[in-house]
Amino acid sequence: MSQTTNLFTPVQVGAITLPNRFAMAPMTRSRATNEATAPTDSVVKYYVQRASAGLIITEGSQVSPQGVGYINTPGIYTEEQVAGWKKVTDAVHAAGGRIFVQLWHVGRVSHPFFHKGELPVGPSAIKPEGAKAFTGQGFEDVPTPRALELSEIPGVVDQFRQAARNAKLAGFDGAEIHGANGYLLDQFIQDGSNQRTDEYGGSLENRSRFVLEVVQAVVDELGADRVGIRLSPQGSASIQDSDLVKTFSYVTEQLNKFKLAYLHVIEALPGHPMAQPQAPAVAAHLRKIFNGTFILNGGYTQETAEQALANNEADVIAFGVPFIANPDLVERFRIGAALNTPDPATFYVPGDKGYIDYPSLQEQGVDMKEPVDYQNN
Repeated sequence: MSQTTNLFTPVQVGAITLPNRFAMAPMTRSRATNEATAPTDSVVKYYVQRASAGLIITEGSQVSPQGVGYINTPGIYTEEQVAGWKKVTDAVHAAGGRIFVQLWHVGRVSHPFFHKGELPVGPSAIKPEGAKAFTGQGFEDVPTPRALELSEIPGVVDQFRQAARNAKLAGFDGAEIHGANGYLLDQFIQDGSNQRTDEYGGSLENRSRFVLEVVQAVVDELGADRVGIRLSPQGSASIQDSDLVKTFSYVTEQLNKFKLAYLHVIEALPGHPMAQPQAPAVAAHLRKIFNGTFILNGGYTQETAEQALANNEADVIAFGVPFIANPDLVERFRIGAALNTPDPATFYVPGDKGYIDYPSLQEQGVDMKEPVDYQNN
């Protein structure tokens, strides 16, 4: 007898089996406050608290100093950073969890503050309107970037290759390539930010070349069944494309050739603060095209997540803010418990407040019910 797919049913994602269909979305938290920008003991605790998620995807971790765009974000390019992440993965695995690192290069969404006064880089010298960089002086306007020279691009691909190698050393189960949110890979894909005239610009094939080279590099190190990629095809205020459906459909078709573990798509639900009502809906097109596991993210509640799974709109749902305030989100959904209220004032500031002090049900003295055996329902 076939069972209904819901948030609590297992699913195979590439090389790993998830016990449920909750993914913890990658979220910048700016807690790598040491000189090495490496995960601290508090970062370890933060991820361990959330190990009941089917899959944890870490905050974006820059692949090189060139990829930095926000203060106190962890990297994965030095021995100290790898050692810090190894503490995280060891602890998450000991708690029964699974964890992918998100590999990140912000490209033009940065500031000379991070680059010894030099300009950040992008595919073209086009200023991202409205974009802000989080520096030591707070949020500052992003300047017009310097266009990457053709000769520099293989070196950036190698930054991702080395970061993937480091991810393996750090004990991660896999890696998610950050191709979303107007950062470097997204900047190459979309024609509003890429006006190059060489083999990395112009046609859809050329604009997709960089992201596909990065994917190949990461796959070479980790294996395709341990690599996912995140896309945000509806764009944002700082990045645009003349034909989002055509562009991202093409990219997704090309990604199929790799047989990746998953495609993670951000498309905010109608009414969500990040929704783009003027942009075309793209996720449904990509769901039909992509051959592997499909993850959706965009302001889902338990009800809307279950509905999306039941309608076969996705295989896994990624939750962001709910996981910030509810380390045991899976259990809260399972027994119908109330959710903690998140404190946005503490999302990006140093310290443990609003980071590892949100109480679990057990800490709140909630009477825990017996687990539901969804396998045999």
